Amino acid sequence: MKHIHYKNSTISYTDTGNGPTLVLLHGFLENSNMWEHYITEFSKQYRVIAIDLLGHGQTDCLGYIHTMEDMADAVYAVLEKLEITQAVFTGHSMGGYVALAIAELYPDMVKGIVLQNSTSKADSEERKLNRDRAINAVKQSYANFVRLAIANLFSEENRERLTAEIEAVRNEALKTPVQGIVAALEGMKIRKDREILLHTTDIPVLLILGKKDPVMNYQDSLSQLDGTNVKLITYPDGHMAHIENREALTTDLLQFYKAIL
Repeated sequence: MKHIHYKNSTISYTDTGNGPTLVLLHGFLENSNMWEHYITEFSKQYRVIAIDLLGHGQTDCLGYIHTMEDMADAVYAVLEKLEITQAVFTGHSMGGYVALAIAELYPDMVKGIVLQNSTSKADSEERKLNRDRAINAVKQSYANFVRLAIANLFSEENRERLTAEIEAVRNEALKTPVQGIVAALEGMKIRKDREILLHTTDIPVLLILGKKDPVMNYQDSLSQLDGTNVKLITYPDGHMAHIENREALTTDLLQFYKAIL
């Protein structure tokens, strides 16, 4: 891992390969390690930057609420330090929210966006209540919350098939400090709706969805695409396409990158 100093804290990242730049942004309870397989594949053709978002991995917390804009600014700080002026941003779940915030705040930097098991929509009122329940659960029993939360990201069929992989994800998630978990939940809860970006941007956007995603309803997710040029790829499984659909995702991402870079 490499590090930069930012607002009296440390942001950690990896920088691998040469060529046009890809930026990989992990999801909630994850860190840049989730991209290990993809970094190996993509760095054969591209420069790949994988960043630990605020309060995750080896990146420090900045406060008790990490907004998506806060995270976008931190990512921008890393890329500015590396003198990167344009990149394709791929974000899993929360990482997708951050990618969209970057597209709004720093549009000239964004060559393309992949929203993997993510959405441009803000939280519904029901989802906001679930975030509050999650915050209470974290404060009561951090380890139990993490164990349940991770299993619930996979489709039911894959919870038995991928037990070793799920355990590995849990072990990484348990490295996330309580403050980082709560700050991310608070930030996701108040994030703004950016669906309008999908309708107005000229930036190529790829949306990847899972038909059996337990946390993002497939049909609801489709509604944000009406009247847009967003490319859609659907997999038959859950919220963790980078594990549940590794081979297909690798191929599909490389095809998308090749088309726009």
